[in-house]
Amino acid sequence: MKLGFATALLSSLLFNLNADAFTVSAGNRGFVPISTATTALASTAESAPPAAVTKAFEQPARVIRDQLPIVYVYDHCPFCVRVRLALGMKNVKHNIFFLANDDIPTPTALVGKKVAPIFSLPEDDLVMGESLDIIALIDSDDRFGPTGTILPSTGRKDLKEWQKSVQTLLRTLQRPRYVATGLLPEFQQLDGRHAFIKNHQLPPFEKPEWKGDGSEESPGMPMDQKLMLYAEAMAKDPAPLIEELNAKLVELNDKIYCEHYCSEGGLSLDDIDLWARLRSITIVKGVEWPKKLRSYMDELSAMGDVPLYDDMAL
Repeated sequence: MKLGFATALLSSLLFNLNADAFTVSAGNRGFVPISTATTALASTAESAPPAAVTKAFEQPARVIRDQLPIVYVYDHCPFCVRVRLALGMKNVKHNIFFLANDDIPTPTALVGKKVAPIFSLPEDDLVMGESLDIIALIDSDDRFGPTGTILPSTGRKDLKEWQKSVQTLLRTLQRPRYVATGLLPEFQQLDGRHAFIKNHQLPPFEKPEWKGDGSEESPGMPMDQKLMLYAEAMAKDPAPLIEELNAKLVELNDKIYCEHYCSEGGLSLDDIDLWARLRSITIVKGVEWPKKLRSYMDELSAMGDVPLYDDMAL
């Protein structure tokens, strides 16, 4: 990708205040909110053993309820992707409602605040949040096929440590590209892109430094400065960062058990969490995926019915 093109593209998306961009409109409203519980991933564990001959995940029979479940999500959000992937792997047909990133009324009407994912089960008049709680519900209810399909988290510390080691790197590469593609549903209008930029800092800034927009009502870093920092990040030659990321992916390739699942024993919450986070890397053009890790990404994408970003990568 030529840097001049990237700069022009991002500028047209971020700075054209009169642009008629592209957002999925907020639709049905008025679900009754309920309180939710919080579930944490377990902790413990050791590195995965060397890959062995393994059997692919056997997807259950298709489940189509008379009233389909609805998930309210942002496409880029890994917590939202967790729920989409779990429903897909369990082969449960569902409707997806992509929230605009600046849409506050819709999620607030559902669960009392701006948050995603949100799961609605019309046949039970149920609405809830928290990705792991949602997954626990659908994998323990035989209306959604065999229960216990997704194994518990192993608590592998090596995967968590790897994720932490690439956090700054991925924020630098991914966040500008989310808004620059012009294709993600939550960013199809300028207000949605600006809402994301306003609230999501770029390294080396920390969240407290990024707060506000410089207005009288919300003092802090001026919005113009944030827009400029996003544009500069997108225009910068990404080659050194991509080289670093490629090395980290080789490191991760050695940690995953096989091309079917990342930990020994079968599909688990380890996969639901790891794959959901890795998916956003495919929005970065020029990344080189090791063979086993790439097979893992492609297989879960196809079976879980959650597309990767390769065709829109920048």
